[in-house]
Amino acid sequence: MVRVNEAPGRWADVGMFIREQRRTAELSLRKLSELAGVSNPYLSQIERGLRKPSADILNQIARALEISAESLYVRAGILDERDAESIGVPAAIRQDPRLNDEQKRSLLRVYDSFLSEVEHGASS
Repeated sequence: MVRVNEAPGRWADVGMFIREQRRTAELSLRKLSELAGVSNPYLSQIERGLRKPSADILNQIARALEISAESLYVRAGILDERDAESIGVPAAIRQDPRLNDEQKRSLLRVYDSFLSEVEHGASS
């Protein structure tokens, strides 16, 4: 399940991915550091591949970027891609403590409707 992968370039890849996501979100380095609750210099070092952030820091960055923390964990070698896939959207929704039961049901209905559209569109 959880593993450590210290392949050369792994952290540079994570940093480049974070930088790309930050630019896509049109956030400055300073703004992302504020949103993620990490210092500006530390975030800069992560983006340049000079620091190895913990899973907690990656989670904070992912939350600030509004992306999946699992995608960062896979890139960082903290999580196998198969393990990330096994989590799945429905399981993630059900496990999110920030959502109440009605919100979870609503999100699951919307997700199911999107999947249904994709499946019907693919078979047409």
